[in-house]
Amino acid sequence: IGVKVGVRTRGCNGLSYTLEYTKSKGDSDEEVVQDGVRVFIEKKAQLTLLGTEMDYVEDKLSSEFVFNNPNIKGTCGCGESFNI
Repeated sequence: IGVKVGVRTRGCNGLSYTLEYTKSKGDSDEEVVQDGVRVFIEKKAQLTLLGTEMDYVEDKLSSEFVFNNPNIKGTCGCGESFNI
């Protein structure tokens, strides 16, 4: 029914985004609906993702979701992880 977004401890800088399809809303998930798309934010990720914009970007070499998170204090060199 939608996409679930969260964060996990991973990578050389601490945290990494997770993104997966979901068939149900968790009891403590925050639901956001925009342009007909349902996005669920895991409870433990809500403060980390506060104010974050998620976009889907396609170019000649890749297609991916991009997170513009104003809370990030630093990222690793490869862009895989971040810290707050």
